[in-house]
Amino acid sequence: MLRMTRAAAAALLGTTLTAVAYAQPPAPPGVPPLAPPGAGTVPPPAALVPPAAAPKIEPRPTGNAATVTTQIGATPMTQVIPEVAVHRALRQFPASAKDMARKEIINHLVENALIDHYLAAIQTKVEPAEVEKLIGELKKELAQVKKDYATELAAMMLTEEEFRAEVLAQLKWEAFVKQQSTDQALQGLFTGSPEVFDGSMVSARHILFTPGADKAKQEEAAGKLRGIKQAIEQEAAKAVAAAPATADPLQKEQIRAQKTEELFAAFAQRDSLCPSKKDGGDLKFFPRAGAMVEPFAKAAFELKPYQMSDVVATEFGYHLILVTAKKPGTPKKFEEVKEDVKLLYAMKLREAVLAQMKPKAKIDITPTATVAPTGGAVPMLPVVPGK
Repeated sequence: MLRMTRAAAAALLGTTLTAVAYAQPPAPPGVPPLAPPGAGTVPPPAALVPPAAAPKIEPRPTGNAATVTTQIGATPMTQVIPEVAVHRALRQFPASAKDMARKEIINHLVENALIDHYLAAIQTKVEPAEVEKLIGELKKELAQVKKDYATELAAMMLTEEEFRAEVLAQLKWEAFVKQQSTDQALQGLFTGSPEVFDGSMVSARHILFTPGADKAKQEEAAGKLRGIKQAIEQEAAKAVAAAPATADPLQKEQIRAQKTEELFAAFAQRDSLCPSKKDGGDLKFFPRAGAMVEPFAKAAFELKPYQMSDVVATEFGYHLILVTAKKPGTPKKFEEVKEDVKLLYAMKLREAVLAQMKPKAKIDITPTATVAPTGGAVPMLPVVPGK
């Protein structure tokens, strides 16, 4: 319970984790929260660090960002996502990243609504006393850092009613996860996925296109990404062919790898719609689980260094992935990584619930003006088929 209290306090104190609860930079769109995903918008735990100044009270945005309607049985359920909920997280991002961040934030909030609907449908219960206890402990923690509960709520653009609803949603999700996370289920996940828990890491770059739900645009995006892959492979082959006659196979492979990464980074900087474009799509090292959505992580870990994937589709768009390095892990015993197993199990539960709920949902997103991505000059690139 203390962990949850501090998570809520972090939200009220206005830390950057408020944004992290919705979208996880610097990973690509498609990155889930690192903490067990909850149905509410309470961020993951963090040390309480008092801000240097009193919280600034901003005007509260009006209107709705999205509406989510599902029907399980005879009774439809509708949940409105207010614009203020999006703004609460979006204000943490620089202007250049707001367009992409907004999509991630709304997607996360839509998913939270679907989780809420599912838990309501299966009648997951949380006693009011649990909510009161958590909020009471939160008030004490805020008092310890000389913060006023009502003032901090206002700074986060949260009403008392909204905050209580978020806490209740989070507690319902935790109750559901606890119910499902039997020792047998956790042991099964651990045994079946040893590479997930042994500390193995992959370093990769990626290029992201976001075609949306339009089939024609999806096919166009996939074609362009395959064209980029083909162009890179052809140019890398030319670089190898131009190598000195004395070059041995290892030297030729080094030439191919260097040219592949150089061109991939240039294409990412020019064409990718992920904020990582400024770094040539570089995502640094990440583990098998807990950092990327499953289709992305699965594809990356199946690649060898300096091998490119085919087009990888996630809920955030279409990706082309280049793995640049791998770090092997060390085998672990279940008890050593049990908390990590619980974390992954919670994430898989969330994915399973959403896979069941999304096909039944009617999701209406309020259109907004987009922010064009920015980027610097990149080297002259080969012609990409289909562009």
